[in-house]
Amino acid sequence: MENSVNDQPKKVSTRARVQAFGGFLTNMVLPNIGAFIAWGIVTALFIPTGWFPNESLNELVSPTVSYLLPLLLAYTGGRMVGGQRGAVLGSLGTIGLIIGADIPMFLGAMVVGPLGGWIMKKTDKFLEDKIPAGFEMVVNNFSIGILGFILMVLSFSVIGPTIQSANNFVTSAIEALVSTGFLPLLSLINEPAKVLFLNNVIDQGVYYPLGMQQTLEAGKSIYFMVASNPGPGLGLLLAYSFFGQKAAKRTAPGAIIIHFFGGIHEMYFPYVLMKPITIIAMILGGMAGTMTFQLFGAGLVAGPSPGSIFSYLALTPRGNFVGVIAGVIVATAVSFLVTSFILKLDKKEDDELFAESVEKSKGMKAEGKELLNNNKEDKLASTFHKISFACDAGMGSSAMGATTFKKKLQKVGIEDVEVKHYRIEDVPEDSDLIVVHQDLAERTEKAHPNTKIVTLKNYLQDPVIDQLVEDVKESKEKK
Repeated sequence: MENSVNDQPKKVSTRARVQAFGGFLTNMVLPNIGAFIAWGIVTALFIPTGWFPNESLNELVSPTVSYLLPLLLAYTGGRMVGGQRGAVLGSLGTIGLIIGADIPMFLGAMVVGPLGGWIMKKTDKFLEDKIPAGFEMVVNNFSIGILGFILMVLSFSVIGPTIQSANNFVTSAIEALVSTGFLPLLSLINEPAKVLFLNNVIDQGVYYPLGMQQTLEAGKSIYFMVASNPGPGLGLLLAYSFFGQKAAKRTAPGAIIIHFFGGIHEMYFPYVLMKPITIIAMILGGMAGTMTFQLFGAGLVAGPSPGSIFSYLALTPRGNFVGVIAGVIVATAVSFLVTSFILKLDKKEDDELFAESVEKSKGMKAEGKELLNNNKEDKLASTFHKISFACDAGMGSSAMGATTFKKKLQKVGIEDVEVKHYRIEDVPEDSDLIVVHQDLAERTEKAHPNTKIVTLKNYLQDPVIDQLVEDVKESKEKK
């Protein structure tokens, strides 16, 4: 276990900052995923090449992707930064983008929405305690009206064209990779970034907006699949299930179910981090899958979130099932074969890694109360009331970890401890401690410098979780 409360503030690394940025993007998108899926279903069913072509209902497609979805993103982003007033100002600015552009303004909405929220937040702070009594409503309404007018015009004339130029550049670069057959090379970036919890920056910030644009034109897009294919992770976990050692072999089958069917890709990250050379298998698997998607001309109608096989199949348009399934199978096979080869050559090291984990676990039990030690207060919490599990978006690995931990507490008869899951930045300040994956520890420290933090390597089976259960039980017995 790694303690995270320090007397001196630590310098935040670039990776932690990028993780936080990715988490912010994710929390702009995730609340609106249902709307994106609804649009994807309409597109899959009613466009001319859909399952049930319908000229009348097809008219829903373009306005939804051009107006509703960007405005939802902007509203959410504005509200995250500046509350309700920030949401309104962000939406006003985004409508200027939409009207002034000839492409769906997803990237623009994800910039202008939070920008509007920030402007509104700063304006309200400036006006605080400066408004004469009785004039609050007038000032509040006219301030947002005037700022909305300025931001709308600025977005239409300056911000929109700038974002469209940047969007066109990125689109042209990726289309060049597609036309030259080099699209699979993106796996060299995608797979290492995913394992470092930077996947949301890529998916939500680049591939999904480009995919929506392409879907509007072609009815499907391969961009939705270049980083979300569950095949490479499945192959890696299958290899650990057959050829792994000790805890890795025991936990891999459970991780397969959660990863492949539940869509929580974070499940395989610890297995790669434990043996970093297996990232080669992930890259080759991702490349093989993308090449297969290209070969079959396959695509999805919307972003699969979560990235489970069920999401893939639900968002596959007519005539693409063979290509989509083939891409997943090929990626799985390649990743499985390469990982198996690595594990067979490296069994001794694998045993040593797990031996270290066992020794570490024994050491933590010997230390006892030091598991939850606070540098500022050298003692275990007298009792526990609220334990918060956190992750990038607050909906994947943290939800699974909280559920698992709650069941362990129930098994020892503890029912009065609140265990919930959150996005890192949204963890309540009254939490007794925060539980996160070790690669998100630095970001958590930045967001909650005065809260105890427990770090994990594996949400399914980690000695830290078992020790934490014992510490909670002990604290209850002393009451």
